[in-house]
Amino acid sequence: MAIRQKTTIKARMTGRGISHARSDVAVRDLTGIIDEPVERGGTNLGLSPTETAFAALIGCTNVIGHKCAGKLGVEIGDLSFDMAVDFDRRGVLLMDEVDVPFTAITLTVTADGPASAGDLQRVAEETAKYCPISKLFEAAGTDLTIEWRKA
Repeated sequence: MAIRQKTTIKARMTGRGISHARSDVAVRDLTGIIDEPVERGGTNLGLSPTETAFAALIGCTNVIGHKCAGKLGVEIGDLSFDMAVDFDRRGVLLMDEVDVPFTAITLTVTADGPASAGDLQRVAEETAKYCPISKLFEAAGTDLTIEWRKA
């Protein structure tokens, strides 16, 4: 008998500010470090808060992309990612309130599997429907461009 997964859950995590620049975050049995680089007063032991948000888009695109490819029967192989973010830093610099701090994100996804360009486009379209992190950026007003291509 298959186990039916819940469609709605309450995600929980805890965190502790170790310094003005570093936070340790615990979820499940894992602990991650979010930290600023040395030039911004951190210890450079982890991604910055904004880098963590950007990295989440790569991670989500990878996971949901593979799920969608599997559902479509498309062999995409391994994925690699190249991202560019236009970041209006006036808010984090306490200069001005900024409604859309990440004005544009361009993510290029390169698949090394045998999938055709057409099949990759189908995977891209399905991934866009289901990736919660891409939806989060789009809902915030970020101009999000995700391009899938063959290696």
